[in-house]
Amino acid sequence: MAAAEEEVKGGTSTKQENWKELYVYEAPLRLWHWVNALCIIVLIATGYFIAHPPASRPGEAIDNYLLGYIRFAHFTAAYIFAIGFLARIYWALVGNEHARQLFKLPLHRGTWWREIGRELRWYFFLEREPKKYVGHNPLAQLAMFLFMTLGSVFMIFTGFALYAEGAGQGSWQDALFGWLIPLFGNTQLLHSWHHLGMYWIVLFVIVHIYVAFREDIMSRQSIISTMVSGHRLFKDNRGD
Repeated sequence: MAAAEEEVKGGTSTKQENWKELYVYEAPLRLWHWVNALCIIVLIATGYFIAHPPASRPGEAIDNYLLGYIRFAHFTAAYIFAIGFLARIYWALVGNEHARQLFKLPLHRGTWWREIGRELRWYFFLEREPKKYVGHNPLAQLAMFLFMTLGSVFMIFTGFALYAEGAGQGSWQDALFGWLIPLFGNTQLLHSWHHLGMYWIVLFVIVHIYVAFREDIMSRQSIISTMVSGHRLFKDNRGD
């Protein structure tokens, strides 16, 4: 768990005596992770070109539908992203304890906050040995909540509010999200906030990829392969 260090000793031993393996992430969660990652890539790329359109091309509009295709890809990825987020909430309710870490923070636990401080020192190379966690470590859990959980809610709400203008008054998008436009002031301001949210997600993606590779190498526990197989592999006894 991310809230506190979990025991690894009950894991299944692999061929090497000091390597242990535990099943952590269930298949629906792993599927959501990779589909979500693909959606984010498409949304970032197309969102950038929507905000900074390519130069106009000569000829009939029907023969130059590039921005239309970009917008279509953006909207399609957005729908998949939003539906996937709802499915992820459902799996947090019916999945194992690790499926709930994205939404449930043990803010009342002093040990959890102290572990966040320790993980910060580890990432800044101020701790000599890593700690082993079966799920997300406390710092990763906090970052996932701030960037992915809250960030996803913000992007879904503001994105569908902007989409509601095209869908028109009376549409379900307008009924559920249209109130955000006057709340932010006007459509242009809402678009600016939505675009800033994209850079918030980009920052998370960069740090997330760096940390995943770093932990795979330095903490001697599987990170990237765990999100493929579902099993976390502890390669030595450091930090036990």
